[in-house]
Amino acid sequence: MIMAILLLAAYIAGSVNFSILLFKMLGRDDPRYHFSGTAGTTNVYRQAGMLWAGVVLLLDLARAIAVSWVALHFLSLNNVPWVGFTLVVGNRFPCFHQFRGGKGVASYLGFTALISPVAVALSTLVWLGVYGIVRVPFIASFFMTIVLAVGTVIVCGYETVAMAGTIITALFIFYSHKQNIAGLLRIPSPPLE
Repeated sequence: MIMAILLLAAYIAGSVNFSILLFKMLGRDDPRYHFSGTAGTTNVYRQAGMLWAGVVLLLDLARAIAVSWVALHFLSLNNVPWVGFTLVVGNRFPCFHQFRGGKGVASYLGFTALISPVAVALSTLVWLGVYGIVRVPFIASFFMTIVLAVGTVIVCGYETVAMAGTIITALFIFYSHKQNIAGLLRIPSPPLE
């Protein structure tokens, strides 16, 4: 029962999209109307600059850390990655914002902070390094996600339930970037839903 409550609570928490709310407070267009069509930190940066992107990132991280703390407090470590998955799903398909949100990378980063601080630090360095080379944020985010997933699997002792939740979360984040991949490969993709 506690697991079900935490899965639902994580989804609801993830469904609160700070960039959409922030843009509304600032009297700006919904961030999903421009550039990538998502409500993530990178799109906020493109539209409102570094300061507001930083604010959104910090809010996303803080929320994810709080959800992670609750999950670690009430669940066995092996079940915690599944709460991270529903948090990321909520961020991607938020029930409060027509099921169109961000791509979950910042949420996954924050969620992993208490599980594997070393993976978070290393993944941040990897993101900076990869972005410095390729100058494509979503590719850097893929490498970040891989490092976070590996760190989580190691901390969870390669336990099957934890590995399944971690792998599904990483694959979901990769899938959420399908339009970025299609654009990079010049493959036509369906319009945003």
